[in-house]
Amino acid sequence: MLKACVIGASGYTGAEVARILTLHPKFELAGLFVSQNSQDANKPLSQLHPTLTGLVDQKVVPISDELLVELAETLDAIFLATPHEASHDWMPTLVAGKAKIFDLSGAFRIKDVDVFADYYGFAHQHSPLLEKAVYGLAEWNADAIAEASLVAVPGCYPTASLSALKPLFNQNLLDKDHRPIINAVSGVSGAGRKAALGNSFCEVSLQAYGVLGHRHQPEISQSLGTEVIFTPHLGNFKRGILATITVKTVAGTSAEQVSAAFHQAYKDKPIIRLLDHFPKLDDVVNTAHCDLHWKLDEKSGYLVIGSAIDNLLKGAASQAIQCANLSFGFASSTGLIAEVSQ
Repeated sequence: MLKACVIGASGYTGAEVARILTLHPKFELAGLFVSQNSQDANKPLSQLHPTLTGLVDQKVVPISDELLVELAETLDAIFLATPHEASHDWMPTLVAGKAKIFDLSGAFRIKDVDVFADYYGFAHQHSPLLEKAVYGLAEWNADAIAEASLVAVPGCYPTASLSALKPLFNQNLLDKDHRPIINAVSGVSGAGRKAALGNSFCEVSLQAYGVLGHRHQPEISQSLGTEVIFTPHLGNFKRGILATITVKTVAGTSAEQVSAAFHQAYKDKPIIRLLDHFPKLDDVVNTAHCDLHWKLDEKSGYLVIGSAIDNLLKGAASQAIQCANLSFGFASSTGLIAEVSQ
């Protein structure tokens, strides 16, 4: 069994990583950690997340510089479900050990340091590590992930968006004169577990936010290879992302070509499900899947794609596990869907 820990275990994503690792046939959960000043320190994870009672009853331990060194030198895998700044600051220490690092923050996703500073609000100090980090879009970067010691796990909105767009872009089916337009709605768990007025139940309503300025826009554009228009929305539900994406295809594109692009891309990728109807959140929440469907108007060339994921799982925790599976030579979906884990 490979030994793994979660730093930032008390949040929604960290707790999901801990749950999956506990049930995983190849990993042993060797530790749970939070920041030194966390009010959750020294509490059982199951006290913070009662659904884990009897499954993950380990206490979350305050992290320290000495512990970071020890974990990096003794464990096989470290999962960071931490703020961007924490991942950024701790990474030189962590990568100096033998452990493979899977960072669920945004600290090592954006390669351009100027773009990073614009969208994340602080200057990146570790350019060599930024270049070293492999983007962990599991279905598309499997070979690079398998060789990586530092994986930047994609954001939730980029995962939903890129899963829908990359089959088309890679087959040269997108009209380069028209930017893809992504409208996506997320549940409030995407804002994290910390209480705030903006994600208080009585305050949440369906609304757009981060218009023409959300940090996931350059992440999507960088990985796709073309600029996009991305508009996120906050929905009054707990978890899940539904993205509806409109693109202009190149002249003469047929429905058969579009279908072939998706089926060729995902024929051996069981996490991605290609549907005969537009997806809905209830079918992906609490699963590792991404559900896709599309419809092309051949007369106009406009194509609409629907993409649905659980933002805490395929948008974060389960994709991090996919990356770890690939990194250690297992099938990508090991421990994530029943057909593989049985």
